[in-house]
Amino acid sequence: MEIQDFYGRLVPTNQISKAEYEKFALVVTRLTTFIGSRCRRCNTKHVRDWRIPNGAKYCGACIGLGRISDNEEFWTITEPNQFVNPQPLTWEGQLTEQQQRVVTEVMGHQGNHLVWAVTGAGKTEMLFPIIEQALQQRKRVAVVAPRVDVVIELAPRLQAAFATTSMTVLHGRQTEPYAYTQLVLGTTHQLLRFRDAFDLLIIDEVDSFPFIGEPMLHVAARAAVKESGRTLYLSATPDHRTRAKKLTTSYLPLRFHGHLLPMIVEKTVGNWRNQVKRNQLPRRLVRQLQTYQKTGQRFLLFVPTVADLLPIAALIQKYCPVLEILTVHAKDEARLTKVQTMRDHNVQGLLTTTILERGVTFPDIDVLILGADDQTFSPNALVQIAGRAGRKPSRPTGLVMALVSSKSWRVWSARQQIIKMNHRGQQLQLIAQQKRSEVIGEASDEL
Repeated sequence: MEIQDFYGRLVPTNQISKAEYEKFALVVTRLTTFIGSRCRRCNTKHVRDWRIPNGAKYCGACIGLGRISDNEEFWTITEPNQFVNPQPLTWEGQLTEQQQRVVTEVMGHQGNHLVWAVTGAGKTEMLFPIIEQALQQRKRVAVVAPRVDVVIELAPRLQAAFATTSMTVLHGRQTEPYAYTQLVLGTTHQLLRFRDAFDLLIIDEVDSFPFIGEPMLHVAARAAVKESGRTLYLSATPDHRTRAKKLTTSYLPLRFHGHLLPMIVEKTVGNWRNQVKRNQLPRRLVRQLQTYQKTGQRFLLFVPTVADLLPIAALIQKYCPVLEILTVHAKDEARLTKVQTMRDHNVQGLLTTTILERGVTFPDIDVLILGADDQTFSPNALVQIAGRAGRKPSRPTGLVMALVSSKSWRVWSARQQIIKMNHRGQQLQLIAQQKRSEVIGEASDEL
């Protein structure tokens, strides 16, 4: 461990060797692990049963990051921002006019800010100049997302955009040791390890589980940012709690290729669970899958629960024996491999739970949602799922079909969200059309 490993971090003394203890004891700030009855790391109130055999209390809420007890300390050093020769952005792409408008707005605000952009708007690319500006100003930057899948998808894109900048990637499956870098990418849980570390914190998918329902992650996000720092929130479907923060907001209702979000098509198929119990699938779903079997069209099929996966997968093989699919869910140890198999075009479709509702991109796919009226699928989740289709300029549209037992307010609400964003998008399309017409008119006048 080196001295910079303490910069802006809460390092528990149980992770410090005897030699390191003697080396750093006089230069660190030493903090108690508990403030009264609350854990300093996650702010959770101590529960009586959280005791180790020697009687010391520990925090069970954030034990996944390593156990801490009240007979230990946190060591930390104030973040010094001693970054030299910040490296430039190596990304050579170009932002659209609307993306650049959002970037300009973000850079023009000094406080916390929300970017409300539809799925497929190119939020990652919009981050590049924002991050570059902060790095050039010798600020420390963190980009975090609630889910490991999103972090893994972002990592190669950020590293390619900042090829000459060192970056640490932090998540529960990461085996490489922590390294002090100016640019940090990780899951929101990893923020619990930091304190007053970042000048700019970017939280992607801010409406996503587990961030949205975990108070300690909100505490961690606030604590990880310096008092003089700022937080940038990114979402396609911000919930009422995010909107209630009364943040300045930038809107981007058009996808990066200039097209609107695909609309959800709702189809009633009766009690599909009873059909599955009778060893059948809804006829409308079977017809759609058989069409895909003939055409080779790639697709995602979402179902409400993990328990639905294997029975439905078996029935798909019964009706469509040559259709190659894989099942994917949150606790599937082979999940990342299966997603990559889909990316590599080695299977035609994935049968999945909501774990793939966001953060993954497959070109040229259709989306089917069986049981879209189930409580598992919130309206926001359905909007995110719809956003998996039409993400590439080669196929900017795609089928999004919601198969329901009966008409659903969930699907209705999701459709209303899409209608509102598409209305904003149509206004931007009209403005762009008028500008093009003016340019053509001016060019004609010169002839």
